[in-house]
Amino acid sequence: MFLDVVLIALCATLAGADDCVSMAAFAQTHEAWLKERLGLKLPKGVPSHDTLNRILATIDPREFGSCFVMWVESLCDTLKGKIRQIPIDGKTMRGTRKGRRSCKATHIVSAWSCEHGLTLAQVKTDEKSNEITAIPEVLRVLDLSGALVSIDAMGCQKDIAQQIVTQKGDYLLAVKDNQPRLFEDLQRLADRALETNYADLDTDLQNDTGHGRQEMRFCYVIEDLTSVRDRLLWPQLRSVVVVVSSRVVGGKASDEVRLYISSRKASAREFQKSVRAHWSIENACHWVLDVAFREDAHRLRVGHAPENMALIRKMALAMLKKADAKMGIKNKRLYAAWNPGFLEQIFRDFPAK
Repeated sequence: MFLDVVLIALCATLAGADDCVSMAAFAQTHEAWLKERLGLKLPKGVPSHDTLNRILATIDPREFGSCFVMWVESLCDTLKGKIRQIPIDGKTMRGTRKGRRSCKATHIVSAWSCEHGLTLAQVKTDEKSNEITAIPEVLRVLDLSGALVSIDAMGCQKDIAQQIVTQKGDYLLAVKDNQPRLFEDLQRLADRALETNYADLDTDLQNDTGHGRQEMRFCYVIEDLTSVRDRLLWPQLRSVVVVVSSRVVGGKASDEVRLYISSRKASAREFQKSVRAHWSIENACHWVLDVAFREDAHRLRVGHAPENMALIRKMALAMLKKADAKMGIKNKRLYAAWNPGFLEQIFRDFPAK
């Protein structure tokens, strides 16, 4: 029964269903297809929306998450040795908040594969401030060998850096004033580089124009870290990366300087790509979940249902991204609802090499 419910929820989500009522309606209208094409038995008939909700709320998210990781590992022929960067970031599902203060919204920390458009693992936290404790749990279930793990300033912690290095990965961590001594030293290095006109430093300049926006990004890498007071406390620290960006949108200009530390030695061009690739977890995952799946509007709040459905949506997103059709995720979901043949194609096309 549990597997039947998960398959129904996945298929219904692929086909545009966003809550248990619409999932039950999908199952009722596709009962014959579910039995013939997916082999579901459904001895007691199609589960009602209350049954779907109750089972999704009951499934242990850690066990479900382990099954998800095994599902990802089953794609090893496609993924093994090809995951070059793993961004990690958190997302709050605002619709899961009940009342203003009585219930905190569910916050999920996810690991993402830039190259494959695939969530690798996730862990629930009660709020954003708990990301520091959730990130090690996410890392623990991943094979980081040879991968660059990129995390925003919340995850810039010595223990997290050590865990990444211990698991044979490299880190690229954003640095802000939550690490005051390190932040001060990196600012001093950046100022010195400016004063010397970036002498002997590897640099990379990129310009982008489009969608009413002009942007300049200048990246340079500093490998002489003798003036970083705590350099020996950061495992295998090899590079300081500075990205200076200038943006003009609608006639308004803004400038920003971002600082990073890394255990990897690489060129400024490579680090520039890695810094930009980190944001794919926001642009290609979190933003799409809100726009195409309306995740922020979902009001599942009972038990483990919010966390379990977040994982099902990420499975659906990965599968829809690989489906061979020239349309966006939202329209692929609509087309899957209208055309059972396309819904079957989504399963056939995943994973795509």
